[in-house]
Amino acid sequence: MTELKPIKEGKVREIYDNGDSLIMVATDRISCFDVILHNEVTKKGAVLTQMSKFWFDMTQDIIGNHMITTDVNEMPEFFRQPKFTGNSMMVKKLEMLPIECIVRGYITGSGWASYKENGTVCGIRLPEGLQESDKLPEPIYTPSTKAEIGDHDENISYEQSVAHLEKHFPGKGEEYAAKLRDYTIALYKKCADYALTRGIIIADTKFEFGLDENGNMVIGDEMLTPDSSRFWPAEGYEPGHAQPSFDKQFARDWLKANEGHNWTLPQDVVDKTIAIYLEGYEKLTGEKLK
Repeated sequence: MTELKPIKEGKVREIYDNGDSLIMVATDRISCFDVILHNEVTKKGAVLTQMSKFWFDMTQDIIGNHMITTDVNEMPEFFRQPKFTGNSMMVKKLEMLPIECIVRGYITGSGWASYKENGTVCGIRLPEGLQESDKLPEPIYTPSTKAEIGDHDENISYEQSVAHLEKHFPGKGEEYAAKLRDYTIALYKKCADYALTRGIIIADTKFEFGLDENGNMVIGDEMLTPDSSRFWPAEGYEPGHAQPSFDKQFARDWLKANEGHNWTLPQDVVDKTIAIYLEGYEKLTGEKLK
């Protein structure tokens, strides 16, 4: 069996070149505050991959995606090992568009901080009197640039997104910017409405899009996972304060509250984090993780 090396290794993902496709592996590594912790969170990678697959399948009526298969038996022999089962996805190679497509349905996080300061989120004026975690009258699209590794993404206006895309794709800036905005809102509305029927609020999320070999715009990267979205339990939802979430916030909170942690979580915090990821997956899909 030929040993393969990733061509790109992120904090939690590894990407392998497979000729005319790529294989994306979501590892069980966990990153908090841009630091990879010493612990691994078992099954986290499988949750991220299988949740993306679930949403890709559900939204094909809105836009195509880059997924080819998550079955390792359809991948090179190297990936037919237990450590790749469930957490690997073979995908089409895309020319990625240089915009992070962020959509916010509720006011929280950096959006809430901005609103308290001047009544706007990413330059978009919102109604007066909103409370933290309130649902917005309509979802808002707040694009950002994709930063180089080590830098932070920069929030930009819709008009700036047109100019940014025009610089990379002359003659296509307005067309691509409008498509990104419209696809982002349509995807969010469909998925957020569905999630509510499963007892989960999708407060906000981000999507990434690319062009396939035929020049068609498709969705790439991951989709609506706990690492790219804020998932809140609908039960007990109450505006006016921060909400509990189905992601690594529990681990982040423990790190903030405990000095001298050396970026290592106690086992009970790891177990609780695993349970939160699995509960979110099972609630949304109605299935146990295989």
